[in-house]
Amino acid sequence: MILEVAILDVIPGREAEFESAFDKAQDIISGMGGYVSHELQKCIEKNNRYILLVKWEKLEDHTIGFRESDEYQVWRNLLHQFYEPFPDVEHYKNVLKNTST
Repeated sequence: MILEVAILDVIPGREAEFESAFDKAQDIISGMGGYVSHELQKCIEKNNRYILLVKWEKLEDHTIGFRESDEYQVWRNLLHQFYEPFPDVEHYKNVLKNTST
């Protein structure tokens, strides 16, 4: 499993508009092959900052399957207008898992 992490700095004053657009866009990503789950969280200290966490079965599900799809163009049109600066996206793999109950 791969975790995609994107810190999203939204243009100040457009947070509500972004959240509304993301509500529509999340249906796009959740229908993609290899998609596992996602969450969008809002920063407490910086009102215009969000973190997007998406779990994919494998890296290529995001980098090829999603990013090279027609659906990505719709995603981009809905969301990319809100970012300043454009976010860096990184991918992580688990190296240690807590197995205690």
